[in-house]
Amino acid sequence: MQDKRITLAWTGASGAPYGLRLLECLLAADYQVYLLISSAARVVLATEHGLKLPAGPEAAQAALAEHLNYSGDKLTVCGKEDWFSPVASGSAAPKKMVVCPCSAGTLASVAHGLSDNLLERAADVVLKERGQLLLVVRETPFSSLHLENMLKLSNLGATIMPAAPGFYHQPKSIDDLVDFMVARILDHLGVEQGLVPRWGYDHRPS
Repeated sequence: MQDKRITLAWTGASGAPYGLRLLECLLAADYQVYLLISSAARVVLATEHGLKLPAGPEAAQAALAEHLNYSGDKLTVCGKEDWFSPVASGSAAPKKMVVCPCSAGTLASVAHGLSDNLLERAADVVLKERGQLLLVVRETPFSSLHLENMLKLSNLGATIMPAAPGFYHQPKSIDDLVDFMVARILDHLGVEQGLVPRWGYDHRPS
């Protein structure tokens, strides 16, 4: 049976709409989502999306469910020091994790195994358990240090997916650009999606 559990983390990088849309799609696909939200991610979410989340995990979970009009029981928001959360231990954590968006600071922390909070620990667990870790890095330009950290994590088995949407689907809105990136993430996770038409003969110029 497919393990339909996943850890999703939001950090303080620009790109909050990517993370919010990804959460919506994972819940629609009936995944159990353990959501980790950094303090900076809350600021970015309020700035870019106008969504102000309460500080407490349970209150934030309720606010997100209301915002997404979600009435299911597959969303769990974890506190940044909730060391009893399943994502903190290799014996219980989901084998898949996405950090979307991923800040350069989080990238560095994960690359060096700092594990100073639950988000960093969860990523460390996925790496050590040989699971699937996707980092949707959002920064520009990349410094040599950023590139070194990305290469290090790529060599350790993580997938680096910069938030760089394509344009061959002829996007008409920001939502179309967001869906492009979310579709690529879902493809890598093996989650069925119909957000963006796949590349093929239909895209050949006449």
